[in-house]
Amino acid sequence: MHKHILNELSTKGLISETQSKQIESYEASKPFSLHWELKTVLYLGVILLNLGLGWLIYDNIDSIGHGVIIGGIAAICIACFAYTYRSRVPFSWQQTESASPYYDYLLLLGCLMFVILEGYLQYQYEIFGTRYGLATFIPMTFFFGVAYFFDHRGALSLAITALASWLGVAVTPADILSSNDFGDSKLVWTGVLLGVILCALAFFSEQQNRKKHFAFTYLNFGIHILFIASLSGLMILETWVVFLPLLILTTTFFIWYARNRASLYFMVVALIYGYIALTYLVFQIRWSYTYTIHEGDIYFYTLYFMSSCAAIIVFLLKYKTILRIKNTEQ
Repeated sequence: MHKHILNELSTKGLISETQSKQIESYEASKPFSLHWELKTVLYLGVILLNLGLGWLIYDNIDSIGHGVIIGGIAAICIACFAYTYRSRVPFSWQQTESASPYYDYLLLLGCLMFVILEGYLQYQYEIFGTRYGLATFIPMTFFFGVAYFFDHRGALSLAITALASWLGVAVTPADILSSNDFGDSKLVWTGVLLGVILCALAFFSEQQNRKKHFAFTYLNFGIHILFIASLSGLMILETWVVFLPLLILTTTFFIWYARNRASLYFMVVALIYGYIALTYLVFQIRWSYTYTIHEGDIYFYTLYFMSSCAAIIVFLLKYKTILRIKNTEQ
């Protein structure tokens, strides 16, 4: 509690000076939560463990042997899923609490071990041959089942990533812009379709109250994929007739959705992508009339970006009003 609030309450006579000092002393000495810090460390530990095992295998492949490596990975994977299965809570369409402090991390470790095991078998023995779609379809279905059965959003993220890979779209933050050929109309339309499907699954989860807490994960993937694919169609394929109305409709819808849910995150995402589309449109229209840069263009672009900065400042000052968020400090 802020000190000025205590002073105000004390001044108005709502609490005594002694009570004010007691509250201030309690606030200064009470323990603070390390929940999210510990979760971050544990998740980081799972990732580092996988990286360390990968390096160890790569560095000692000749002396260890493929059979031992496969057996070790499979043993860790089975142990993780055996523990989580025995410790699981009864299935529910609602959000459930973790059965133990290590439940989520061991489940995630088991999923990552499953991917490593499958990838190792394919690399070493080519168990799927050239049917690479099957190599992504199997983990996709497995992770979706794990996500819903064990109520785990990390597994759901892996499942969505596998679904995108199965469709030929890279969706990881490091690869979404560098590993996709946005000049391929088939890939662009696949991205649009995937984004729409993921958004539809999010809205279905919310409306039907079936794993409602999964909606954010679906929507977080869907909104970025849909906007990036639509912007690619507008800028690279230059199919304005289709993708400009789609971008206008998508931006408008997610602004409405963000206001309806009082979500600052989705409001910012929709405004950023909408601003990119608007800026591209303004520049294209301007260039279509001039073809060369004149002195007037410099003033125009300067005014445009200054106006944009002013709009951002207004939004940051008024975002609670825009999102209809009640001010709890008053």
